[in-house]
Amino acid sequence: MADHQRSALLRASTPASKDFFSTLIVANHILHYHNVVDAYGHISARNPQNPETFFISKSLAPALVSCREDLEEYRVADASPVNPDAPKGYVERFIHSEIYKRYTGVHAVIHGHPEVVIPFGISSIPLRPVFHMGGVMGAQCPIYDIQQHYKSSDNVHSLLVNNEHLGAGLALGFHPSTMISKGTSLIRSFVTSQPTQVPEFPSSPTVLMRGHGFTCLGSTVQEAVFRAVYTCTNARVQTTALMMQGSYNVGLVGERFGGGEKETGPAKHEDIKYLSEREAKEAGTALQSSAERPWKLWCAEVAASGLYQNELGSPPGA
Repeated sequence: MADHQRSALLRASTPASKDFFSTLIVANHILHYHNVVDAYGHISARNPQNPETFFISKSLAPALVSCREDLEEYRVADASPVNPDAPKGYVERFIHSEIYKRYTGVHAVIHGHPEVVIPFGISSIPLRPVFHMGGVMGAQCPIYDIQQHYKSSDNVHSLLVNNEHLGAGLALGFHPSTMISKGTSLIRSFVTSQPTQVPEFPSSPTVLMRGHGFTCLGSTVQEAVFRAVYTCTNARVQTTALMMQGSYNVGLVGERFGGGEKETGPAKHEDIKYLSEREAKEAGTALQSSAERPWKLWCAEVAASGLYQNELGSPPGA
């Protein structure tokens, strides 16, 4: 037997560490504390001992995840529980299984419905980085419209990603081979044709979901949490800038035509200043070296709160 096969078998027979589960528990708490998730939403982590399985909490509000028993192991192949007697799980665990199946470099997945992000998935305004911290979400956020992925066998169109083919369609959106522009060079949708080569980690780490929030990825739990929190921050900043700029543009039009100025052409509207694709990419890369700074702060915040309980204690690096 090859050495790498022996090593894989040994890892698979060794349980994941206490630190792994403690990190996943506190990640649930951080996401709730920062309003990425509420009673709904979830984070998973690929099993470091066996890449063919992942852990996610049972059907439970993220803030209430508190112990090892709250975390269940599922198979990447079909999102089935490893434990045949597992309690009720999230119906959308297929979001996680299909992403892990497609991208071997992804080790954490987050799905949430923050109100600040949802408008960008249902309007004509793309979510793009507007300040350097926003670079972590990627230069452009594709939109997954589940309506394009339903099959005749899907009797209920609830927007929930509750089977393999709906999860596979979402997974494709993180590295789409064909993009459709709408009015500008900004990405608004994607065609899920099969890419010629699937990377270990996709080109777009954040995907919006029409009427259903967003999903983002990380090579670690800490990276995924970092990305989720600052995606929401970027959405808030961009929303504020859009409202300010819209009001300013309305004022320009009023001044021009209300003041009796002769019309010689359409009034010029100013746009907000987005990060360039290079700026977004390089800002996101630069931020990775300091991700442990907010992680330590966020761990301290939830530890000081009376709401969250972690029976396994503080994770490493907290």
